[in-house]
Amino acid sequence: MRLHRTPRLLGTLLLVAAASISVAGGTSSAAGRTAVPLGRVVPAPASVDAGGSPYGITRDTRIRVDDSREVRRVGAYLAGVLRPSTGYRLPVTDRGTGGIRLRLGDQTLGAEGYRLASGRSGITITAGKPAGLFHGVQTLRQLLPAAVESDSVQAGPWLVAGGTIEDTPRYGYRGAMLDVSRHFFTVAQVERYIDELALYKINKLHLHLSDDQGWRIAVDSWPRLAAYGGSTQVGGGPAGSYTKAQYREIVRYAAERYLDVVPEIDMPGHTNAALASYARLNCDGTAPPLYTGTDVGFSSLCVGKPATYDFVDDVIRELAALTPGTYLHIGGDEAHSTSHADYVTFMNKVQPLVAKYGKKVMGWHQLTGATPAKGALAQYWGLDDTSATEKEQVAQAARNGTGLVLSPADRIYLDMKYTEDTPLGQDWAGLVEVKRAYDWDPGTYLPGAPASAIRGVEAPLWSETLVTGADIDYMAFPRLPGVAELGWSPASTHDWDTYKVRLAAQAPRWDALGIGYYKSPQVPWPGV
Repeated sequence: MRLHRTPRLLGTLLLVAAASISVAGGTSSAAGRTAVPLGRVVPAPASVDAGGSPYGITRDTRIRVDDSREVRRVGAYLAGVLRPSTGYRLPVTDRGTGGIRLRLGDQTLGAEGYRLASGRSGITITAGKPAGLFHGVQTLRQLLPAAVESDSVQAGPWLVAGGTIEDTPRYGYRGAMLDVSRHFFTVAQVERYIDELALYKINKLHLHLSDDQGWRIAVDSWPRLAAYGGSTQVGGGPAGSYTKAQYREIVRYAAERYLDVVPEIDMPGHTNAALASYARLNCDGTAPPLYTGTDVGFSSLCVGKPATYDFVDDVIRELAALTPGTYLHIGGDEAHSTSHADYVTFMNKVQPLVAKYGKKVMGWHQLTGATPAKGALAQYWGLDDTSATEKEQVAQAARNGTGLVLSPADRIYLDMKYTEDTPLGQDWAGLVEVKRAYDWDPGTYLPGAPASAIRGVEAPLWSETLVTGADIDYMAFPRLPGVAELGWSPASTHDWDTYKVRLAAQAPRWDALGIGYYKSPQVPWPGV
């Protein structure tokens, strides 16, 4: 997948001219390729009114933008997507008529909604905010032939079906988590995943930055966290961590694609990398060795030590300063080596530190066993068969005002095996085929939790068995687009039989982008 796309005009325009068909009035008369139907988009749009003449992108097409920095940036992004495969100049300008128009103006579409209108004379994407324009651009990509994703010049025509799409998201939180602690992933690998998330209108990237096996972010006031705690990973061998400059680059790259980064420092458990780095964080003053296994629940910060809260304060302060988004995730799961009383004490002391540095608390749903701070989000990762008592604890917190992000492990943990034969992943939560990941409703999933408490969904991808970017792609696709649809599309559009057809149509796009995916037998893939 291309992370930074640039035009390849010299030496290609003659090829384009030979491959292109002359276009009158903005539509192509080339035979053999019809426009993608407006409704064949993932996530499913809220409203589709198909009809009228298509628009054809040609060498004369311009991308017309409002005279504002952010809208111009979205226009430049769109040009960067289209130029390599079309070979067209596609100038970004605030002048002229026709072409592809990006405009702000309709505040009824909210912070992320958009309207896309296509016809013979051009395409207009309207939104209330730049994020909406960006999401509209992702829809436009899917309405073009999959070859538009290629990084070399392809034959047209580049038709967009006529009609209007009006679209707003069901939930404001549509996330994906990447575990960079069990195995470390480079900035380039993270940015590639960001591009894949953006295509499906995901707007949150949750980075799991610390665990027993590795600490992945530089903290100036505690330098051994990254230097020593980040030196290894599952299975041993060298790993790494992000400098502050590298983390800022990830945040910048995500922000340009309208994703917020939600950083997680897991505590009081999952902390062996920190405990190994600093002896004084341990109750007995003795640092344990670095850990490269996959067991959980054995580590804990020393709840009774003042040094623990100096450490947490420093880490939260430095991380908050690097992170412009709203939330800072403090983990809180599988703290089996921490007593319940100590857990409550710890969370009561740590949550105010998050607010102190201008952020809101996010934590795994075990946070509801303490008292979640005002405005906190609890991330539910239980199973269909999690005990009624545990589910009720979470639902009660929701009734008391805590927002919920749903990540049921036996539905949308992307590291779960598809089948027993899947070469990667785990199966402790069960086997999760594509239909199972899609075929549930976040609004009604958790008994007793009011629908108004559901803020959205998030698909975690844990990395105990994942080492390469290709591993990420294989486990995320084709399940990730379904999670994105659960978060974006109206409940009324939710239907497996129609979704699997739209999902199958994404395969040529993934091929063009170099995304290796699991060819589930549940999906009618082209040519299979």
